[in-house]
Amino acid sequence: MARPPKPLISRAAAVAGAIAIIDSEGLEAFSLARLAQHLDVKTPSLYHHFSDRTEVLTEVTRAIVYETRIPRRPESGDWQDWVLAYSLNFRDVVLRHRNAAPVLLQFLPRDLVTDMFEAAAVYLAEMGVPVRLHVQLLDGLEKLTLGVTLTEAMRPAAKSARVFANVNRAAHPTLSDAMESNPLTPRQLHEQMVRSFLRGVVRCDEEQGP
Repeated sequence: MARPPKPLISRAAAVAGAIAIIDSEGLEAFSLARLAQHLDVKTPSLYHHFSDRTEVLTEVTRAIVYETRIPRRPESGDWQDWVLAYSLNFRDVVLRHRNAAPVLLQFLPRDLVTDMFEAAAVYLAEMGVPVRLHVQLLDGLEKLTLGVTLTEAMRPAAKSARVFANVNRAAHPTLSDAMESNPLTPRQLHEQMVRSFLRGVVRCDEEQGP
């Protein structure tokens, strides 16, 4: 498709508009035509910046992920507290853009966020975490955080507070008992899963020795 001679919008404005549409109207409402309408331009104006819808969604993914705030160094001095805070900050961002969860799942190749992995690796090195553990920690944390967070985000908002939303006491008595005995919120469960993972990696490394 031919592009107009001068760009009428910026790439950043288009990405922000795409996120606004997805947040307010849902992913199914998003299209280049809808984005052009939102920005008050003609659809060809978008082709100054993007080759197709997929490229827009890739940039939407990058923009959402980069909303994640890098934590300050914790007063505790415990690197695991920092890693946990990073994971929870990402969780907060994803749940703020709940409608974009399928986009994150589909369009989040690691090369979009290599700088974030580098920053985390630098911090781990500065805190004395053995370099041999960095890949295991970063790879596992990414998969755990994405899995837990996207699963929660893709639930209907009305059911998001319940870990298992469709439990019926008559059909699922044991699971019902477990839910009634669970004192943790979804956020607290996320925190416990991350802490368990981090401690497990360190413990296994200590047991295996140098």
